[in-house]
Amino acid sequence: MVLDSLTVAEKYYALHPRFQEAFEFIKGQGHKLSPGKYIIDGEELFVSVVKGPLKQKSNAWLEAHNEYIDIQLLLSGSESYGWKSRTTCQKIKTAYDIEKDILFFQDTPSSYFELCSGEFVVFFPEDAHAPMIGEGEVVKAIIKVRV
Repeated sequence: MVLDSLTVAEKYYALHPRFQEAFEFIKGQGHKLSPGKYIIDGEELFVSVVKGPLKQKSNAWLEAHNEYIDIQLLLSGSESYGWKSRTTCQKIKTAYDIEKDILFFQDTPSSYFELCSGEFVVFFPEDAHAPMIGEGEVVKAIIKVRV
């Protein structure tokens, strides 16, 4: 997992061949995008902008992905996340859905952190994460980068 500000995203370009393209797209377009899906390179690299209400910790399940890395950038509001190493998750809530590339766990996160507008987090397949925790509403971009 990586947690930082969009202003220094170039420090992370070397982590994946598509990260530069992903971050440059979102730096140039992010705050102009309405909720919806934006294709950058087919199913290899795309962005979903979502606007929605946050939920209580007790209603936020850990999720993990096999095929994609998530770069989640907060465009407005503040949002808390739970995190736990996927290798230590033991309680599967729902089986892996290959079409949606998602698996849910009932485990309790081992840590929590908060993002503010302009900050991002990168979740790799080994990062189980519980997003959308807090009060109020957020707008965020979720950049999907095929592993």
